[in-house]
Amino acid sequence: MKLARRAVDAPPFHAMSIGARAQELEAAGHRIAKLSLGEPSFGAPPAVREAMRETMDGRPLPYTPAMGLPALREAIAGFYKDRHGVDIDPARIIITNGASSALLLTTLATVDHGDDVLIADPSYPCNRELVDAAGGRCVLVPTTPSSRFQLDPAGVEAAWTPATSAVMIATPSNPTGTSISFSELAAICDLAAARGAWRIVDEIYLGLADDEADGRPARTVLEHDPEVIVVSSFSKYFGMTGWRLGWAVLPEGLAQAAENLAVNFFLCASTPIQIAALAAFTPESLAVCEERRAELLARRRIVTEGLERLGLPVPVTPDGAFYVYFDVSGTGLSSWDFCMRALEEAHVALTPGLDFATATGSTHVRLSYAASREELATGLERLGAFLRGLG
Repeated sequence: MKLARRAVDAPPFHAMSIGARAQELEAAGHRIAKLSLGEPSFGAPPAVREAMRETMDGRPLPYTPAMGLPALREAIAGFYKDRHGVDIDPARIIITNGASSALLLTTLATVDHGDDVLIADPSYPCNRELVDAAGGRCVLVPTTPSSRFQLDPAGVEAAWTPATSAVMIATPSNPTGTSISFSELAAICDLAAARGAWRIVDEIYLGLADDEADGRPARTVLEHDPEVIVVSSFSKYFGMTGWRLGWAVLPEGLAQAAENLAVNFFLCASTPIQIAALAAFTPESLAVCEERRAELLARRRIVTEGLERLGLPVPVTPDGAFYVYFDVSGTGLSSWDFCMRALEEAHVALTPGLDFATATGSTHVRLSYAASREELATGLERLGAFLRGLG
């Protein structure tokens, strides 16, 4: 029996390999500073946890509609209205098993065999695999620190092909923690729309982006382009990683197709988790999330200042998410060797850029400051000793 090509060709996710080795070292009695995975240390807001306990009271928990629990779709629409001043018809919102499923559904709904999809280099690796699984071709668009490792209109224009059917953008980005300016995001959307291409914007980390200069929350692309596809999640801003709940805001004409695919691939997201997630939008929970966002900003300063003291350059200061993408080329080690030696010798878990990039994959490393301040301080101290040992 043979494996499918997509299974054979799918590259390993180095972050998971690092995590597995870290677990082995912990089992052997070592304390690992885990700065590799993008998992907030806070957990779900207390009101959400309590809502889950109340939901699991023995009541029947039937399937929800494939598009999701109507009350939750209405709550998400209300969140966009309250936070961003954007009116979204709840009928355009689909609830999914995490943002990964939302990305899969939107990719399958918009990408055909032979289509090209433009994605920044560096970017989240799973998106490239989704395009490949749909029969499309991922066109990696080079970026630089001057563009904040984000797409810009000139780069999109240069990479455009006759087969381009979509542009996929993540802002803020994983692995860099950097955002694209709203004006450039709008310009890219306008360019793609004028050529009849889909705009798929990953706003999973938008809730953790720095505020605008006037103090307002970071802007959603939906303020400019009502026909864009937006993917988001409960994992990051709401701290609900293991709950596996996400959503997508779809153009009106795409909703039925997405529902048909959801019925066939997933049926629906978990009923009790959808019910509990309603508590994420209470004033109490949102206040908790904002406190945590401020804490992550403090952790970012600890990390960026710490890396500067260690002589590890951060080409672009992040302005969202909880990642720092730093350059290790000055150590004489590749990103993989740096991460493996840091893990084995200093017991610090990091993620090599190989997961995210071609141009900077071997020279850059991602650090997640989603860990506690104590763990960050320990990790930076150990990295300092590790670097002194290299000298």
